[in-house]
Amino acid sequence: MLTIYIVLLLGWPSFMTISRWGSLGRPSLLWGLILLFWWIVTRLQTRADDETTIPQPLRYAFGALVIVALVSFAAAMLRGQPTDQISPAVTALFRLASWAGVLFVAIDGIRTHADAARLVRRLAIGGAALAALGLAQFVTGQTLLDWTSSIPGMTVDLADAATRGSFTRASGTAIHPLEYAVPVVASLPLAITAAVNGGFRARFSPHRGWWWVAVGVITIASVIAVSRSAIIGLAVAVIFSLPAIPVAFRWVIGVGGGILSLIVLAVVPGLLGTIVGLFAGASDDPSTQSRVDGLARVPEFISSSPLLGQGFGTFLPRYYIFDNAWVLMLVELGVIGVVSFAMLVTIAIGSAYSASRVSRVASTKAMSRAIAASMVTIAVLMIFFDGVSFTISAGLLFFMAGMAAAMRSVAHAEAGIDNG
Repeated sequence: MLTIYIVLLLGWPSFMTISRWGSLGRPSLLWGLILLFWWIVTRLQTRADDETTIPQPLRYAFGALVIVALVSFAAAMLRGQPTDQISPAVTALFRLASWAGVLFVAIDGIRTHADAARLVRRLAIGGAALAALGLAQFVTGQTLLDWTSSIPGMTVDLADAATRGSFTRASGTAIHPLEYAVPVVASLPLAITAAVNGGFRARFSPHRGWWWVAVGVITIASVIAVSRSAIIGLAVAVIFSLPAIPVAFRWVIGVGGGILSLIVLAVVPGLLGTIVGLFAGASDDPSTQSRVDGLARVPEFISSSPLLGQGFGTFLPRYYIFDNAWVLMLVELGVIGVVSFAMLVTIAIGSAYSASRVSRVASTKAMSRAIAASMVTIAVLMIFFDGVSFTISAGLLFFMAGMAAAMRSVAHAEAGIDNG
């Protein structure tokens, strides 16, 4: 069930929706709702002696976020909203329910090392496949997804390939290049750890070398993304991946990745100058200036309701585009909401690191640290664009959070610890 979600999240173009369902017509969103229904039915059928004895603080953090979102939504509706804001707000609640389905099924459904290893491998493969599509888009200068407009019953909002300077900005199956960058760089810690640990398989596999190919593809795709956020995300992913791999491999990863990046910069004329210009001229860049100006306007937008915000899903782009998920969360859900969201992210990262300390299995330790590194990478990238409003980045965040909590249960089971 979770593998189907991965396929729908990363493989199905996020700009393509089922026409009859409107904004709710994204298959990954609908599948998340199915997961929530399935989880509820399963919980109702669970006997008391079947329940896990390992406490999961992440449940309470997500519950707090849901409560804040519902109260904020109710307050916004009582204040009265323009007609065109009601539908996005209701859709936002459905998105929250879909994320809940993914989160809870991951927490309660991943029970063994083998379960976790399969999903880590599939997420790494999905990220590498998305990176490969991005490379093809960069080389051809086309989206390569024009054929989706001919599928009956679908609404396709496909724009031309974005450019920066003379280079095409890859977007994969995402709506925006920044949404594409999240799964690509967030999958790098998983791919590196899978490569070092032979895909987490007990026996030697003749296909182990393909994991290093995946690492290379993801690294190259991140470098040629022509994006400050992708470069920063790549650096964060590599730095936080290092604790997940043996010391002997750390120099290999660091030096090898640096050499590969330099080769790409040397082979593609003008790419180095463009990337240097992105950082050297950041102070004069319109997108950077817009982000800075947005911070100055936050007090204006939250002054009427600083604790609960304007209402979840009610702050439309016509008011302002912050390009910062944390700031938008503050505006829509107030101080309480952004604290709840920060707690969710922090607890997820902490759960993964806790699992790496508790487990007695080396590959479980490695997977846990890789998942924590992916969560840190996603959280950092949320600073540079409104990732919670985009299908792929938001869905991946809650998927990885669920996996982080699941690793805690797996690690405690391996260690023979019962906290009941």
